[in-house]
Amino acid sequence: MWDNRFEEILRGHLHFLPDDEKLQEDINLMDFGLDSLGIVQLLAALEDAYGVRFRDEALTLETFQTPAVLWKTLARISETDG
Repeated sequence: MWDNRFEEILRGHLHFLPDDEKLQEDINLMDFGLDSLGIVQLLAALEDAYGVRFRDEALTLETFQTPAVLWKTLARISETDG
């Protein structure tokens, strides 16, 4: 579903997800340690890695709720920015 770079960046912000546990597309990111500061740091890391900018309409808690939603949002931004 997503690429390795996305998973690596995301895992770096999920402090409660064991390294050997598969990253499921529907997990609640907040349950695995993503907090408000983590969202800001994750946002910056994704923008740098993918050369995109999240616009205001994408900056919602819903965007950062699950890996699937976040990846879908990132893919949509990449299409419009690219």
